[in-house]
Amino acid sequence: MKLNREKVEHIADLARLALSDEEKTLYQEQLSAILEYFERLQELDTGAIPPTATVLPLRNVMRNDEAKLPFPCEDILANAPAAEEGCFRVPAVLE
Repeated sequence: MKLNREKVEHIADLARLALSDEEKTLYQEQLSAILEYFERLQELDTGAIPPTATVLPLRNVMRNDEAKLPFPCEDILANAPAAEEGCFRVPAVLE
């Protein structure tokens, strides 16, 4: 499927991109090549292939849940721009 310049400009408008004439020409060629490749993929017979969400085996990677002492409050607040009474101090957002 060959994209025309108007389609590329429409896509650029949807993406809020300001493209130069050179970029429009480049993207017209690149997007057309991508769409042509998808057309080739559409020709493949995939009727015997079951739908899959992933080709990798599903497994959870979990660590053992072990109770540990929390970090000292001083270490947590060490890089805070402002702290007060053991808490982060942030600017008020409400009046």
